[in-house]
Amino acid sequence: SRSLARELVVQGAVRVNRVKVERASHLVKPGDVVTFVLHGRVMAVRVEAAGVRRGPAAQARALYVVLNVALTGAGAETPPPRT
Repeated sequence: SRSLARELVVQGAVRVNRVKVERASHLVKPGDVVTFVLHGRVMAVRVEAAGVRRGPAAQARALYVVLNVALTGAGAETPPPRT
């Protein structure tokens, strides 16, 4: 939810492309990798597309790919190498 995302940013638990996010209004674009801590686990997702409007959860899930192999199973993608 938007309120949960805002709280994670306030706690300093969100990074975009390895840079700490300072504002909840930080814009992301396709290709950006967002990492955050949720329930004690580090999550990494890659933005695939920008949403046109707020919609159902199923549409929102189509906008990103989870990169954490440990959380999604052996068939998941691995995070891009550090540069």
